[in-house]
Amino acid sequence: MTSDERRLRPRKQPRQPRAEITRQRILTAAAHVFAEHGYASGTTNRIAERARISIGSLYQYYPNKDAILVELLAAHLDAGMAAVEHHQGEEPPDSLEGIVRVFVRAAIENHLDDPQLLRVMVEQAPRSGALLERISRHERVLVTSMRDLLDHHPEVRVEDTHTAARLAVSTVELVVHQLIAAPDPVDLSRLENELTAMLTLYLTA
Repeated sequence: MTSDERRLRPRKQPRQPRAEITRQRILTAAAHVFAEHGYASGTTNRIAERARISIGSLYQYYPNKDAILVELLAAHLDAGMAAVEHHQGEEPPDSLEGIVRVFVRAAIENHLDDPQLLRVMVEQAPRSGALLERISRHERVLVTSMRDLLDHHPEVRVEDTHTAARLAVSTVELVVHQLIAAPDPVDLSRLENELTAMLTLYLTA
């Protein structure tokens, strides 16, 4: 493991419930601090103060704020995976438009916690090898799920369903990230409707 990889990893994984509670307090505090002050001004001192712990206690868990932000982004990706698994366990809608809408809505809902924090994570989170692999794994799961739906739905007209699945997944991820994290507010219902209509038209044309 390189020195850059080490500096982006937590210093220890909690083994006791009390330690896990402290770790969660640090992450929750960091999310608020980054959202309120931005990444440059979101210092570890501010995070420790918000979490009501000493700076020394914070450094027992994380070597720097980069490692904290990486952990927040990893948690965001895990939440997205959990949402996908939840929807996979449900009976999909009959119409292709309905299937696409469920996919778009899940992506939007996964980005609603704090748009300011989302912007910090997307634009400034360091990319470690482990994090890049997690992002790639998340994308592969989404693409595989989408392709399986496209391969078996009678309304689909695209011939290359693998490329179509990759385009659909990338479009939703990029558009939702960009518009929800944008400084000017976006109407979420309109975003859902327009993105659903655009993808459905592409897949059925």
